[in-house]
Amino acid sequence: MPLVGKKLEDFKVQAYQNGAFREVTLESVKGHWSVFVFYPADFTFVCPTELGDLAEHYGAFQEIGCEVYSVSTDTHFVHKAWADASDTIRKIQYPMLADPTGKLSSMFEVLIEEDGMALRGTFIIDPEGRIKACEINDNSIGRDAEELLRKVQAAQFVAEHGDQVCPAKWRPGAETLTPSLDLIGKI
Repeated sequence: MPLVGKKLEDFKVQAYQNGAFREVTLESVKGHWSVFVFYPADFTFVCPTELGDLAEHYGAFQEIGCEVYSVSTDTHFVHKAWADASDTIRKIQYPMLADPTGKLSSMFEVLIEEDGMALRGTFIIDPEGRIKACEINDNSIGRDAEELLRKVQAAQFVAEHGDQVCPAKWRPGAETLTPSLDLIGKI
């Protein structure tokens, strides 16, 4: 079954956020837009550049009603230790989910079982807990928070305006398309 359109299964994980531990469940995710950003491991090389980029754009995600969840197979204790050790990670305000059992990574089909780590998977989740978009990268390829923000904005627009679609590079306020027979072969 393709991941896009799939409803999230029930889950419960520990998270590190703003100096405290907390629990995140499926119910925590429902009712608002979310992005899940899987990464291989704490104390690595590309990961802090991505998580720092997300931290810099976190306010923009919050402004559009979207929560960011970073996820690795590390424990919440390791997330705290990383935040204590790294100026970049210390700036993160969004929840850092702990997936030491690999349950979330498996549910999102990004677990590399032989390594016990996740691929770089990015998932946009609607308020009903359904995956609206996903992107899975090799672990050597970093991602861009601005592009992820744009994709969330497009998903939100389409959810609100079901008769319209967003073309490539669409940004809020730009022209959209209304699919019809009249458009076929004219774009």
